Amino acid sequence: MCPEQTYAVLIGGPLDGLLLDITGWQPEEVADGAALPTELSRWPGGRALYDPDPYEARTSGPGVMCRFHYSGDTP
Repeated sequence: MCPEQTYAVLIGGPLDGLLLDITGWQPEEVADGAALPTELSRWPGGRALYDPDPYEARTSGPGVMCRFHYSGDTP
C-alpha cells in the first residue's frame, strides 16, 4: 500500500480482501463501483462486480477510503 494512494477494500467474492486503487476517481465513479477482470470469477476471463454500500461512510484523502462489496459475476 502506497501512502499517497486511495483505495477501496474488496469485500466478499473471488477478490475478497484485496485493495483496489481508486486514486483520482471522481465521486460518481466510486458510486458506480467496479467490474474487475479476473480468472477467479464464475466465468474464467469474466468480471467480478463490486459496489459500494450507499449508506456506508467514506473518508477522504489517502489510505482506505471505502469498501466495495461483491455483487456477482458477469462473463
